[in-house]
Amino acid sequence: MNARRALVTGGSRGIGASIARALAESGHRVAVHCRADTSAADAVAAALPGSGHAVVSGDIADPRQVQELVAAAVSALGGIDVLVSNAGIYIHQPIASTSYADWQASWRRTIDTNLHGPANAAWCVTDHLLNRPEGPDGARIICIGSRGAYRGEPTAPAYAAAKAALHAMTQSLAVALAPHGIAVAAVAPGFVRTEMAESVLSGAGGEAIRAQSPFGRVAEPGEVAAAVAWLASPQALWASGAVIDLNGASHLR
Repeated sequence: MNARRALVTGGSRGIGASIARALAESGHRVAVHCRADTSAADAVAAALPGSGHAVVSGDIADPRQVQELVAAAVSALGGIDVLVSNAGIYIHQPIASTSYADWQASWRRTIDTNLHGPANAAWCVTDHLLNRPEGPDGARIICIGSRGAYRGEPTAPAYAAAKAALHAMTQSLAVALAPHGIAVAAVAPGFVRTEMAESVLSGAGGEAIRAQSPFGRVAEPGEVAAAVAWLASPQALWASGAVIDLNGASHLR
């Protein structure tokens, strides 16, 4: 049986890099996507177990570049069986202290990256799946959402709004693509200990963030990656349409 092939957007660091590793460990050949830092993506791809991995680049907020990076991943891997839409941005935009121009700009950039990007990637990968000789059956689309979609992000409302819409899109696509044998699901992490979050976690507010969970800590990237790897597996078909909370009981719904 040929190895399954996965495209992980935003795979050059943090949660995305852990997802790339978890998928490679479960037998996938992985295309590690980055926006521009190809050296970081190269390092992630080079460290993955197995062989045949690749690096693709492009701005997920640009529809043309999404089409090109998906095509590049298809070419490099010989096809795509799993899409993990992980790339995203978080812009601090408290409404009371953000100018109107900056408010509009941050909303546009956040929605283009965190919602339109995954939507366009899903369309491009689905188009590939429906037109490939072996057909689409068994493919997976997995979106990385957020706890913020439910509990709110008072200083980053565009982020929370985009993630809520991403969850809704995931469930809509799950219904639309099930007749083709494609399962679509999402995970909604809370705070995760990544390189970008380290300064916040080590600062004055770090203890309060850890205290949000009764476990007294935040998630490790590998814990999110393990859930994604399961969703990519054949055993997870019946999770299609699910948005799985991964927040250490820091927010219950």
